[in-house]
Amino acid sequence: MGFKGFWKLYRRNWVAVIGMIITISFLIMAILAPVIAPHDPNRGNLLERLKPPCWVTGGSTKHLLGTDTLGRDLLSRTIYGSRISIMIGVVVVVASSSIGVLIGLISGYFGGKIDAVIQRIVDTLLAFPYLIFALAIMAVLGPGIKNIVLALAYKEWVTSCRVIRGDVLVAKEENYVEAARAMGASNLHILVKSLLPNVMSSVIVVSSLRIAWVILMEASLSFLGLGVQPPMATWGGMIAGGRDYIFQAWWITTFPGICILLLVMGVNLMGQGLRDAFDPKLSRQGR
Repeated sequence: MGFKGFWKLYRRNWVAVIGMIITISFLIMAILAPVIAPHDPNRGNLLERLKPPCWVTGGSTKHLLGTDTLGRDLLSRTIYGSRISIMIGVVVVVASSSIGVLIGLISGYFGGKIDAVIQRIVDTLLAFPYLIFALAIMAVLGPGIKNIVLALAYKEWVTSCRVIRGDVLVAKEENYVEAARAMGASNLHILVKSLLPNVMSSVIVVSSLRIAWVILMEASLSFLGLGVQPPMATWGGMIAGGRDYIFQAWWITTFPGICILLLVMGVNLMGQGLRDAFDPKLSRQGR
């Protein structure tokens, strides 16, 4: 399927198009954060602490979304917070998917003892709840961006591994693989040239859906104080910082929470649209 055919199927799903628009909007906001943020996100003014949004009595247009407990501009911190969430989500998923695809190809293609060992490792990792597993690793490594990427990527690869393994188990029995073997192609050639291009659609779909999950995990770890540390702006950390003022200054937790909701929803809708567009059967069922 060419790009024109794919886009023709994708744009028929207006919900998926909305998801793509939301996701791209947040991506643009993250890239242009230094340009569009009205204030330094880490500079506070205690004389202006807990200022409400501009449309609430006591608010001002100087701080459109109000200020936090240290007098820092909430709009600027929310904009900069998108950079951390999107960066960690993309880095973790790209790194873990690369590992998962490689291991999934090997496991599904060679089978036998290699497949059995790999799947036992996968089953062992899946036996631990994701968040608890990440919390345990962060407790050992300590907080920070580098460590949170390692903690989330450590288990994230198993999802793409299982999906790709399943696709390879089916694809390796197809005629084009048998033809490649008959022509004397090496295992490496078959894996890279024959199987990998035919499972890339699954990789793209799974990766897009897992980004939303990783964003939620990063926000959860930051909320618990084991993620990115202050004064760096993160949505989870902002929610944690405002939880003691939820009734006095509701805006501190509300706007970062809305951003998490919108971004995760947008990425999920986009991922589901990609799934439907890549799978003609699903696309026909959706009409």
